[in-house]
Amino acid sequence: MMLKSDFYYDLPEELIAQTPIEPRDGSRLMKIDRESGSITHDRFFNICSYLKKGDLLVLNDSKVFPARIYGVKRSTGVNVEFLLLKHLELDKWEVMVRPGRRLKEGAVVDFSEKLSAEVLGVVEGGNRIVRFDCGGIFFDELDKIGQMPLPPYIKEKLKDKDRYNTVYCREEGSAAAPTAGLHFTGRVFESLKEKGVDISYVTLHVGLGTFRPVKEENILDHHMHIEHYSIPWETADKINECKKKGGRVIAVGTTSCRTLESAAGAADYNGVIKAVSADTGIFIYPGYEFKVIDGLITNFHLPESTLIMLVSAFLGREKTLAAYEEAIRERYRFFSFGDCMAIL
Repeated sequence: MMLKSDFYYDLPEELIAQTPIEPRDGSRLMKIDRESGSITHDRFFNICSYLKKGDLLVLNDSKVFPARIYGVKRSTGVNVEFLLLKHLELDKWEVMVRPGRRLKEGAVVDFSEKLSAEVLGVVEGGNRIVRFDCGGIFFDELDKIGQMPLPPYIKEKLKDKDRYNTVYCREEGSAAAPTAGLHFTGRVFESLKEKGVDISYVTLHVGLGTFRPVKEENILDHHMHIEHYSIPWETADKINECKKKGGRVIAVGTTSCRTLESAAGAADYNGVIKAVSADTGIFIYPGYEFKVIDGLITNFHLPESTLIMLVSAFLGREKTLAAYEEAIRERYRFFSFGDCMAIL
């Protein structure tokens, strides 16, 4: 039996990064040899030093939108908070609401002169299904009135919304950032191009379930959240070509990793990645055999989270926990706005 407590480590609270670093690529980089576990300390702008010509980096181009909005219940004037979780169809969304007990079916909430929402129903866990009515372009209105849905461990207010997005984001839909990509800059992309390292993109819209703690002591009893992903033909072709030529496919972030390994879990997978658009609830933990990725660039994750379990599956649990202990000794910054590691 694999226990949640097998993935615990003690993190001093002052190492939780509260603000993004400037410049983005000035964050610290821990390069780890996947075979030996040996560690090299560097800065992210030197990531190219550890990559080879013919390598392929796969990045998640999902964009975080300002999903936290504040309004007033029309019938009573009570203040209400919505957190948009999942776009269902047209103007219908699944949202988390506070205070929930005041928002029953039929309630209408006004957020601005142009934006209101009607509660259509309640789903398991207390979330609401709502229909928005917008007198303009919906995402433009969210940009004006919404706030970025920062994770609960970040207490500082974000001064610049763009800093919770990657420089290459384009597909709107995430409620949380694919944080391994936050370190990339134009300067890094230039150095990758010069070295002959190729880039490709997938999309996985990150849900707030990514922060959901594992509650069951036996991790196999944990139910993963569902997220939508897609792999375009161009990316599928690049991955297959890279594999054929003996190059390394390196996932930037656990979301890119989960996307690629989900595609490889399809019934018709025979070593060839295909273009696909689907939902995934893949749970990767030690014992999992990776089918696509040869390397992983990722941030430092919460104790006992599904994300540290994924990293432990790739690197090995003992080597992962040893690397985290080293990061704590060296005063690395942790979590969303923190430093990163490259396992190669």
